[in-house]
Amino acid sequence: MPAPRLVLASTSRYRRELLGRLQLPFDVVNPEVDETPRPGETPGALALRLARAKAEAVAAQHPDAVVIGADQVAVLGERALSKPGTHEHAVAQLRALRGRRVSFLTAVAVARAGAGATRAQLVPTEVHFRDLDDAAIEAYLRADQPYDCAGAAKIESLGIALVHRVDSDDPTALIGLPLIALVDLLAGFGVSPLPPPHA
Repeated sequence: MPAPRLVLASTSRYRRELLGRLQLPFDVVNPEVDETPRPGETPGALALRLARAKAEAVAAQHPDAVVIGADQVAVLGERALSKPGTHEHAVAQLRALRGRRVSFLTAVAVARAGAGATRAQLVPTEVHFRDLDDAAIEAYLRADQPYDCAGAAKIESLGIALVHRVDSDDPTALIGLPLIALVDLLAGFGVSPLPPPHA
């Protein structure tokens, strides 16, 4: 029986690169989902809801495909951190983060409309930032320009120099797509990056 078509419901180049590690063919579709938080919604609930919504929105258009959605929310204390967008906002974020612990909550969901099923998992990562001075912050931002990353740090790039510790069950979660959790979820839909064991 042929493997079902795989679709990534994301236009993020980081997620495309991560999914490519599994060496499975896949298509990319923009999910076009409203990402506005709901009143009283916790960051973890928001990440899970959006990951599911992205996967299900694209699965509805491609009912025979297995669709992957993901979302990430960065949290400092009780405050969710958005993508900075500008240099000034990135400076403000990194000043707030220095010497602090930040939670990155990454959700991944897999949906198949034809089977009427969606499964999702939330993978938390705790990042401990160094106590950076303003000169280090400026030097980093000029070099990496992480303005599309919540928390203003590209951990897969020079941003690794900003932290002194990362606690997670999945090293790919912090970049935006937890592959260990994803492999488990895909198995439930009959998709595996590895050949089945010999009987």
